[in-house]
Amino acid sequence: MPGYKLAIFDLDGTLSDSLPWFRQVVNSFADKHRFRRIEDGDVEMLRGKSSREIIAHLEVPFWRMPLIAADMRRLKSQNIDSIPLFTGVGSMLQELSQAGIIMAMVSSDSESNVRRALGDHAALMAQFACGASMFGKAARFTAVLKRTDIAADDAIAIGDEVRDGEAAAQAGIDFGAVSWGYARPEVLGRLSPALVFDSVADILGIVEPARVTRRG
Repeated sequence: MPGYKLAIFDLDGTLSDSLPWFRQVVNSFADKHRFRRIEDGDVEMLRGKSSREIIAHLEVPFWRMPLIAADMRRLKSQNIDSIPLFTGVGSMLQELSQAGIIMAMVSSDSESNVRRALGDHAALMAQFACGASMFGKAARFTAVLKRTDIAADDAIAIGDEVRDGEAAAQAGIDFGAVSWGYARPEVLGRLSPALVFDSVADILGIVEPARVTRRG
């Protein structure tokens, strides 16, 4: 099986270890925007739900979601230097680049935050399509395909949430699920991802996908 030509990455929970920071601040947003607080015992339960199920459980008003997202981006920009990339992300991105893989970032976060989070590794990204709405990544994936002139069959979206997998399906590209992010692996497995990555280093297998776990 030939390797992919384009890898489209998510940031939070995929490349960036932002869950601890999110857990620290989420209840201040819950109080401000009037949705249900997340207690310590809720975290694993929520990791077992889809994106829409989480929104329903927390009773987040859909009309407030853009306001919440904008608020979150502003606060995150003040703390971005304290949110690390997962161990091995830098070297993994370097090796993919050296192997000729074109890389792009599609994130709900702002491009400024994404670039700062990646640091020097941001230069390895050919495209940034940031600021996507909660369920607006599919259009960003399609835009990246168009700008890079790469066929959907030659691309893979790598992420850690159900909405990442759903967006990949809508855009007609493969989904690569990481097992260490916001959603539990078994939840992502229901989407029948083309590939499942159990470590950051496993992502290097997209050069030769036959070496990576296929599940679903």
